[in-house]
Amino acid sequence: MMPSSEAAVSSDTKPPLLIISYSPIARDARVLRQIELFQGRYDLTTVGFGPAAPGVGQHHEIHVHVGLSRRIRGYAEAALLRLKLYRLMYWSDPLVRATRRALRLYRPERILANDIYTVPLALHLAPDTTHTDLHEYYPGLHDDSAQWRRLRQPYLTWLVEKYAPRAASATTVGEEIADRYHQHGVHAAVVVNAPERKGFTPGAVSSPIRLVHAGAALPTRKIEKMMRAVAESTADIELSVLLTPNTPAYVSKLEALALELGPRVRMIPPVAHENLLQTLNSFDVGIHVLPPTVTNQALALPNKFFDFVQARLGIIIGPTPGMARLINEHDLGTVTSGFEVEDIRATLDALTAARVSEWKRAADRASEVLSSATQLPVWAKAIDALSAPH
Repeated sequence: MMPSSEAAVSSDTKPPLLIISYSPIARDARVLRQIELFQGRYDLTTVGFGPAAPGVGQHHEIHVHVGLSRRIRGYAEAALLRLKLYRLMYWSDPLVRATRRALRLYRPERILANDIYTVPLALHLAPDTTHTDLHEYYPGLHDDSAQWRRLRQPYLTWLVEKYAPRAASATTVGEEIADRYHQHGVHAAVVVNAPERKGFTPGAVSSPIRLVHAGAALPTRKIEKMMRAVAESTADIELSVLLTPNTPAYVSKLEALALELGPRVRMIPPVAHENLLQTLNSFDVGIHVLPPTVTNQALALPNKFFDFVQARLGIIIGPTPGMARLINEHDLGTVTSGFEVEDIRATLDALTAARVSEWKRAADRASEVLSSATQLPVWAKAIDALSAPH
């Protein structure tokens, strides 16, 4: 969606824009929003994994060889990190080298660089006309691991502090993460992960009340705690869990747990991203109690929160500040007192159809302000401000 205050550039005079993301671009919801926003006003070139997304003029698919070379690279990285040879670590990275090869004949005038790993390369190619969009707080990505804190955290902090402040502008996904980046000298505006507003209406509350959790299967998220809380609750509820198979062994563990817990908890197959909101709309309450096992989870304001709003669901979350702030501001649902099974169960025990119905109506009222329509102008202003070098 293009902000109404900005006129689209005609197809004959569209300036070029390079979007780099080390992700499967055609399935990356945030990058897809960037592409949808800019395809009518810029001649788009993308670099990333997998096939091109619709609306892109040219796409460079990055391939990195695996096998023995990956093992050798692992040993090399361990040595480089221990010796703090961070510059060599970055520029010898196979991803960076593959990207440089893909763009060897391309001279970008302006770049939208997604996540910190693309920023040094983007600044090398377009030192004065790069915008960086930081999807995560990288120094807190896996800080539950002592080895990661010892080796990777200093490297990522170096990347952030050396390169991100040099970008012409920056954005990130939430106020809490923006505050953390400010401590590293990065002044980032906020574009939350909200989808386009959908025309759903709040459905009648089911009996039993139908809860849903949808997202990545990551062990740090402790999804089993929500499942156990539902199974132990005295409320008339059931839970469906839709997970992408990020960690197959963890999915298998949860499938076994669902069978053990009984019929009120079930695993159902994930759906394609374009069908997710329609699927969610058939439920009553979205639940996402995300324990702060790593800093990034403590700061989270994820896609699924806004997906729940657009699907017109009530929302139950843990006391994660970014999500709790919006829950309370818009009366969208409730916040558990903590992240443990007993905290979640206490909240579930108090569920009633009347409360859930109120939350669903509140989601409908908030669906415009918590949609991409209020967010995309931030990106539009930042990219439009990048003037091509002379």
